[in-house]
Amino acid sequence: MKIISINAGSSSLKFSLFNMDNETVIASGLFERIGIEGSNYVIKYNGEKVSEEIELNNHTDAVKILLDKLITLEIISSLDEIDGVGHRLVHGKDKYSKSVIINDEVVNDLEEFKEFAPLHNPANILGIKAFKDVLPEVPMVGVFDTAFHQTMEKEAYLYPVPYKWYSEYGVRKYGFHGTSHRFITQSVREILGRDNFNLISCHIGNGGSITAVKDMKCVDTTMGFTPLAGIMMGTRSGEIDSSLIPYIMEKEGKNASEIIDDLNKNSGLVGLSEYSSDMRDILVKCDEGDEKAIAAKNKYVRRIVDYIAQYYVLLGGADVIVFTAGVGENSIPIRREVCEKLAPLGVKIDLDQNSKRGEVTKISTEDSAIAVYVIPTDEELMIARDTLNLINR
Repeated sequence: MKIISINAGSSSLKFSLFNMDNETVIASGLFERIGIEGSNYVIKYNGEKVSEEIELNNHTDAVKILLDKLITLEIISSLDEIDGVGHRLVHGKDKYSKSVIINDEVVNDLEEFKEFAPLHNPANILGIKAFKDVLPEVPMVGVFDTAFHQTMEKEAYLYPVPYKWYSEYGVRKYGFHGTSHRFITQSVREILGRDNFNLISCHIGNGGSITAVKDMKCVDTTMGFTPLAGIMMGTRSGEIDSSLIPYIMEKEGKNASEIIDDLNKNSGLVGLSEYSSDMRDILVKCDEGDEKAIAAKNKYVRRIVDYIAQYYVLLGGADVIVFTAGVGENSIPIRREVCEKLAPLGVKIDLDQNSKRGEVTKISTEDSAIAVYVIPTDEELMIARDTLNLINR
């Protein structure tokens, strides 16, 4: 069976086409600048890459061209080969704790919840409507970023603020990157051969979150009401004292939205280093002795260590720590520094194993109190799996 996983942005559409008989990627690609001058696409398949600058007035144009190219490039012989479409959906509030077949109710809910994800939910709706226009008979499945975290208890997801903020306005921790953390959780189950384990899953990329998992269920996560909370990231601040907001508003003559924009886009690594949001660039500057880069890197590591230690106590110990996503999968120095600072928990790192990238690798020593792994995440495959399971029902 063939499944397409879709991640629709406001002016983009990313896809992966899977053969689910063996869970392999047949083709993948990205349509960019939809509705903007200079729109284009890139499709990768069978070791080849096809790209073209082409007019894309809307997402339906992008979907039509995508499906046409899949046929003309002989990636598939007809649209009948497509058995299902899985959509990444960012925010399902606390209503959706699992993936669902997309129907009118789901689309209406996405519309209703858009104030919680104003940049993402409307884009997700565009992707759904575009595929419905072109493939009206093909079932579609929605996979929510927030779903995996809905097993948290109230003491984990409530904020210590007036309760009516929660009861009337929905103010609570929702968590994000749930599809990635769920993929990691299932991967650890396969490695250990059991469901009962304590896992600390570290999704560390330009955005980042850490999730505590007990017996396959999320018990806490670092991102909160929005993805701004938690650890320091490439451009996001993570946790700060909220009193900074009115203080800086007065100092710089900005409104609250402008300050939140700064915290989302001009903070984190790029804010402290005044150089780059990319950890690779930061590490080069560290090697050159740049004090701001060193401070940014050290703060980044410290925030990760702080949350791992917190979740270790919350879980009553940990069986496994996993690093995943861009930095987690590829930054040898960051993994090393985090693990070295976790030595009081009995973590011991194998430097030779830690030098590997791009594959499932155990980077802890045999006598380490906690097993530490690098596991490449695959949110697109997780979406395809959920789609296959639901349409097969």
